[in-house]
Amino acid sequence: MKLLQSAKVAAGLMATALLATACGGGAETGDAGSAEDTVKVGITQIVAHPSLDATAKGFKQALADAGYTGDKVSFDEQNAQGDQGTATSIAGKFAGDDLDLVLAIATPTAQAAAQAIADIPVLFTAVTDPVAASLVDSLEAPGGNVTGTSDRNPVEQQLALIKELDPDAKSVGIVYSSGEVNSTVQVEWAKEAAAGLGLEIKEAAISTSGEVQQAAQSLDVDAFYVPTDNNVVSALESMIQVAETNKIMMISAEGDSVDRGAVATYGINYEKLGYQTGEMAVKILKGEATPENMPVETLTELELYVNPAAAERMGVTLPAGFTDKADHVSE
Repeated sequence: MKLLQSAKVAAGLMATALLATACGGGAETGDAGSAEDTVKVGITQIVAHPSLDATAKGFKQALADAGYTGDKVSFDEQNAQGDQGTATSIAGKFAGDDLDLVLAIATPTAQAAAQAIADIPVLFTAVTDPVAASLVDSLEAPGGNVTGTSDRNPVEQQLALIKELDPDAKSVGIVYSSGEVNSTVQVEWAKEAAAGLGLEIKEAAISTSGEVQQAAQSLDVDAFYVPTDNNVVSALESMIQVAETNKIMMISAEGDSVDRGAVATYGINYEKLGYQTGEMAVKILKGEATPENMPVETLTELELYVNPAAAERMGVTLPAGFTDKADHVSE
């Protein structure tokens, strides 16, 4: 599917050795088959947490449903464990490997892959704003070897839940990673939405997941809003502890965080998002399309997630009938 220079191959072998310890992932391969018959896919993920894990699962299921099983496909799965330097190294490794396609899960890994890989199709998923992240020229016409799916969340609808559950709420705290483009974009969206809802946004910026709890404790607010921020979501339990201790309602940007202890959200299904990305990959692998002319896709179906037990722990009284209209109720 591409030509590789010998120097890239050598670099790829060296990077593989260096990454053996640093990266949590490894190669997952079907039954042995000839190299000519096997599609080789690299998967790079910024950190392990349920939503991102679900996208990988959905992506692989879409390929399986299209016939890429057993000796027809092999996966090299790598996890940067929240470290941008490792994400960059993984991208460099993939650039030198004999891969047919790369899946980059979340904005930081997508940016690293886009910068390092020029001659392999790159698909991203769980990226909030691909244009702001400089991954594509536009959503309609990506213009290069990179395209994929966006998990842009309905921030206004999510913040409106705060007013629905607590009409007297005035302030909302957001802990976010200042170094993640997807997070800074969501903070701006939240500010715009909050103005029309009579809410004030208070921010606390972090650089690592270890700072999440202290940042949350620094905010004197009526509610927390958790964006799809990889550092924050990976350390969500520490923020939940602050919310429960201080009886502060927490609304999240995605459903898995509700299962883990946020009160509610309107969100997308990340496994479905990954599956949709996999369907795009199938078209590329079969030669039916190329990334440059494949528009970025989104998942438009929103589902209401509710966690009644979390609401009780945070001192939130759910309105009558609120749980009944939920698509997902956490046990």
